[in-house]
Parts: sequence; C-alpha cells; structure tokens
Amino acid sequence: MDSDRGGSPSSQGSSSRAGGGGGFGGLFRSTGPGYSNSELAGVPLTGMSPLSPYLNVDPRYLTQDADEFILPTGANKTRGRFELAFFTIGSCCMTGALFGAINGLRMGLSETKHMAWSKPRNVQVLNLVTRQGATWANTLGSLALLYSVFGVVVEKARGAEDDLNTVAAGTMTGMLYKSPGGVRGAVRGGVVGLVLSGLYALYNNWDHLKGSPTRY
Repeated sequence: MDSDRGGSPSSQGSSSRAGGGGGFGGLFRSTGPGYSNSELAGVPLTGMSPLSPYLNVDPRYLTQDADEFILPTGANKTRGRFELAFFTIGSCCMTGALFGAINGLRMGLSETKHMAWSKPRNVQVLNLVTRQGATWANTLGSLALLYSVFGVVVEKARGAEDDLNTVAAGTMTGMLYKSPGGVRGAVRGGVVGLVLSGLYALYNNWDHLKGSPTRY
C-alpha cells in the first residue's frame, strides 16, 4: 500500500530531475519562431557571411538590397552644385598652391644655378616658391569660385541640373576672367572655357555615350 501511494523512489527521483531540468531549460529556451536549415540556405544575403542556423533571427530582415540611408523629403541622392562648390574651390586652391610651389622651386633653382649654396640663395628660392604658390592658388581659386557661382545661378535659373549648366558656367567663367583684356580677350576666354567645360562634360558622359552603364 505504501509503495502504491508513494511510488518507487527511483521513479520519483527521475521525475523530479526531469521536471527540474525542464524548469531550468525553460529559462534559456528560445520562445521565438525557429527556422530550418533549408529556410536559411534559401535566403540570399548579399555581401554577408552565412548565418548560423541556430541564431533565432529572421534572415529576411538582414538583406541589403535596399538603400542603407534615409533621405529627407525632396532631397537628391547626389550633391548639388552648391554643396560641391566648397570642395571645388578648396581643391583648386590646394592644387594651385602645390603646382605653384613646384614651379617656383624650378624657377629658383634655375635662376640661382650660378650661385653657391648659401643663405642668400636659399632665401631667393624660398621667395619664389611662396610667391608662385600664392599666385597659382589665387588664380585657380578665383576660377573655381566664378565657375561655382555661375553654375549655381544657371541651375537655379533653369531649374535643372545637366551638362548644359557645366558648359554655360565654364564659358561665362572664361569670358568674365578675361574681360579686362577687352572684347577680344573675353571672346578668347569664353572659347577656352567652352572647350574645357565641353571636354569635362564629354568625359563625364563617356560611358553613357558608349552605351554602357554610367559610373558612380
């Protein structure tokens, strides 16, 4: 009778251990949906390493086919002329300064080649380097500033952004920069600006002209 009421000690111990194991297991057991190996293998993960089938994550949320950034309403994915103006002016100034410094060093070494290495020669070479660097930086920076201003004005006036704005801005920049030389100088400057801006527009659309996808 006692054995029938209480059950066997071995069965009670095994049932208690099973219940205890189930209790502790429930604390660490995942409650979310599970995914089989076939489901995980069938989901393409572009640019990502394969996931472990034991991760409790829906792999559909990890695909990278869509854009990874959010743009404000009405914003473009590419920077406009006003945003690029600062980079254009700064890069032209630095390029002019570097080119002028190299040209000044060449001129200084050429003009002082009959002098011995001394302090006067070093000072003369340094003066030519700084003078030429400042001159070229000022020249290219001014051209970049005029080009950027004309580009923004033409873009706002036309309400469109295309290569016609580039060509128009380049032409007007050359005309205004050479306008102190008279009508003939303005015409020559406009032609030079037209040719340079046209070549840039042609290079920028070379892939499109060949029929291949445009580079970004």
